[in-house]
Amino acid sequence: MREIVHLQIGQCGNQIGSKFWEVISEEHGLNATGMYEGDSSLQLERVNVYFNEAHGGKYVPRALLVDLEPGTMDSVRGSRIGALFRPDNFIHGNSGAGNNWAKGHYTEGAELVEQVMDRVRHESESCDCLQGFQLVHSLGGGTGSGMGTLLINKIREEYPDRIVNSFSVVPSPKVSDTVVEPYNATLSIHQLLENTDETFCIDNEALYDICFRTLKLTAPTYGDLNHLVCMTMSGVTTSLRFPGQLNADLRKLAVNMVPFPRLHFFMSSFAPLTARGSQQYQALTVPELTQQMFDARNMMTACDPRRGRYLTVAGIFRGRMSTKEVDEQMLAMQKKNSNYFVDWIPHNCKVAVCDIPPRGLKMASTFIGNNTAIQEIFRRVGEQFTLMFRRKAFLHWYTGEGMDEMEFTEAERNLNDLVSEYQQYQEATSDLDLGAEDEEEEGPSSPVTMKSQSQVDVQLEKVNETSEGTEG
Repeated sequence: MREIVHLQIGQCGNQIGSKFWEVISEEHGLNATGMYEGDSSLQLERVNVYFNEAHGGKYVPRALLVDLEPGTMDSVRGSRIGALFRPDNFIHGNSGAGNNWAKGHYTEGAELVEQVMDRVRHESESCDCLQGFQLVHSLGGGTGSGMGTLLINKIREEYPDRIVNSFSVVPSPKVSDTVVEPYNATLSIHQLLENTDETFCIDNEALYDICFRTLKLTAPTYGDLNHLVCMTMSGVTTSLRFPGQLNADLRKLAVNMVPFPRLHFFMSSFAPLTARGSQQYQALTVPELTQQMFDARNMMTACDPRRGRYLTVAGIFRGRMSTKEVDEQMLAMQKKNSNYFVDWIPHNCKVAVCDIPPRGLKMASTFIGNNTAIQEIFRRVGEQFTLMFRRKAFLHWYTGEGMDEMEFTEAERNLNDLVSEYQQYQEATSDLDLGAEDEEEEGPSSPVTMKSQSQVDVQLEKVNETSEGTEG
């Protein structure tokens, strides 16, 4: 079996995570206490990917639930599926991170991290063949972002050859929960850039839009939003969990989706998404699914894919369908919209087809896209970061926990480099003159990165001048 160890951390991570386990348990025919009540032998065939078998036929999620305050844990324990999880795997501090990345990464989180790593080792050692780790967290708060990235670093050190994949809820422009989001997110992205293999960016604003526009829910709750995210999460790992005609696992995904190691931030979508009343007016067909999953309104990230270009795409189809039709539809989509795909990666669509659809649907599909338009998110966070950092606003909360200002400047620089890298590949064409290629081969820093570096230095000078001015 190719097992996955699942970690959910912070309030957001735990809420999405527990919804995810509801969805997964249903798919595998398990009830709220982990006993099998399904109707098909296929449900148990690869149940080990996410569950350990305990005695008496009970299945226990291979999940760690982490938070720096006990509140979220208590609500998961008291929820419908509270009895599903192993009590040892609830790990919490008592003080909370108070939306402070430094608390989660350096002080409070660092005290708890060894305890978590012990449980990670315990879960990993009981695996037959560990495929990798998946982490669910948000980048705006303190625990999910600060301690989440700390955990990823530790896991990277101990398991360098395993896939680390994160579902990260990125701050969105219209839905802001905390003032210091830009700081927390920038510091987190700085870490995710180096230490994850795949990061699925999810965005509350985009989720609200889907609930509102497409599903016609007048007052969406976090439960509705989380359910959308879970459909994607379950889709990504479908072919590990069920037999299919064409399989894709986390490693195949990473190899096919990441053309350059730093550009591993994906946008995802799910189809079919239809309002409750209008389902009967639509036929579920492969063309309909393909059409929907490429639709900009179905994207779970608040940036418009039409403003960028796709480097790579993966489509995971579920249900009984003809693979020939799937391939034809994907190819047609690519040909029709060829200027939205980069031309220097031929055949940049990966397809997986799995026979078992999600509960209650005949067929469904999950879309994962590596699109240069995702730079919009990073650019937005970066701009907000600079506005506050220029005035050194709220900085004392971070330096008080032992952080250095240099760390902020470094993170900002890294984020700006990422944006210019995306921009560089968005504009790149296949008929590059050889001179430019030779230049790039000379050293690891490409001309574009150098340019952005100097831009950053200019910005820094301005920052220093303004701060001197304000001091004066």
